[in-house]
Amino acid sequence: MRMQTVTERFLNRNISTNRSERHTLSYDEYVAAGGYGALKKALLMPPEEVVNIVKDAELLGRGGAGFPCGVKWTFLPEADGKPRYLCVNCDEAEPGTFKDRLLVDFDPHSVIEGMAIACYACKLDISYFFIRGEWVEQAEIMQRAIDEAYANGIFGSQGLMSGASSFAVECTLQRGAGAYICGEETALLEAIEGKRGWPRIKPPFPAVSGLFGRPTIINNVETLAAIPLIIDRGTDWWKSLGCESSIGGPASYGVKLMGVAGHVNNPDVFEAELGITLRSLVEDFAGGMKNGRKFKGAIAGGVSMGILGPDQYDAEMDFDIGRKYSVMGLGTACPTIFDEDTDMVAVARNIARFFKNESCGQCTPCREGTDWIYQLLCRIESGQGSMKDLDQVIEVSNSMGIMPGTTICGLSDGNSWAMRTIINKYRSEFEARCKPHMVPITPIASS
Repeated sequence: MRMQTVTERFLNRNISTNRSERHTLSYDEYVAAGGYGALKKALLMPPEEVVNIVKDAELLGRGGAGFPCGVKWTFLPEADGKPRYLCVNCDEAEPGTFKDRLLVDFDPHSVIEGMAIACYACKLDISYFFIRGEWVEQAEIMQRAIDEAYANGIFGSQGLMSGASSFAVECTLQRGAGAYICGEETALLEAIEGKRGWPRIKPPFPAVSGLFGRPTIINNVETLAAIPLIIDRGTDWWKSLGCESSIGGPASYGVKLMGVAGHVNNPDVFEAELGITLRSLVEDFAGGMKNGRKFKGAIAGGVSMGILGPDQYDAEMDFDIGRKYSVMGLGTACPTIFDEDTDMVAVARNIARFFKNESCGQCTPCREGTDWIYQLLCRIESGQGSMKDLDQVIEVSNSMGIMPGTTICGLSDGNSWAMRTIINKYRSEFEARCKPHMVPITPIASS
């Protein structure tokens, strides 16, 4: 497996592996390293051909859900001369995930180039870059990059690439207000429209009726940053990286940014081919387990995906991971590593607290269920809970979410998968904190 640090990404630009030497690539530096060459190449093709290239590459979304990017682009209706939108999801609020932030920090023009190609291919004339509210510095970096793109004719009324195409694209940076729920695509649309960030009922889907009721494509930062690579080097090159599915699912082609955090010696963002094992990611590139302690478990791709247990250290980091290792999916592929001394009951309680605080409250099962789960786990962690409380956590978890059909968005599914996987894979730790539940027996009167 090839592995690079994030700053060696995209044609080996900004390649320093020393964190103190990393810097944001300016427009001129990006162009000197071959940047915007893919956009020039794309503008020589009909838009439909660009869509087909991305579709043929089988690029799966890098934001968490893993939906095929090119297929999503084909859902748009025919252009009718009215505004159509691209919304870039940079609301990276999933705990343990910090890959998109590194792209904004060091290589923002790779994302902008992907945005421009996507707008041309899908005939989207207005783009919004939606960035997490807490990222003040990153918002400033991205705004400077957008200003550079305007100054050099990438965006603006003259047309893409200073008029190389008559199709003109405008770009606006939109800061969020710090709500995790705005990472859900329809809540993101509500926030851009100036409303409370509540997810919408679907259908209609954003490709048909999205931002301001118009056709809209919503893509993740890393997904868009991969598009120039595919256009520049071709689908055969892209599909030579990564791996096929071993269980008949979608192939995991290409490379993926993986931010490794937790009990490792060298927490950082790395770029690897999909299919690398978690063990290799930790031991070969993140410096191994901290202080030589044993691996106990990991959140594979954001807490909403669930937990890999102590016997799943060799899990392959690809899009088969959900069905093979009893988690919801690969998610963001940014693992948080736990060592042998980690209190998994405390981990569960902390995750439950997060989801309780971030629930928008629109759906009753999520609003009430996340709070019940948190209270039950607080009771269990303190040693005051019973086995009945533990069973109640599982019962409530199984009764909320899109999958049981009780909520609009997947926030409660994330809570549910986190709770179910952590309790099922570490049940003995939870049982050890529970008091025996005594059921009195009434003697049967003798005749």
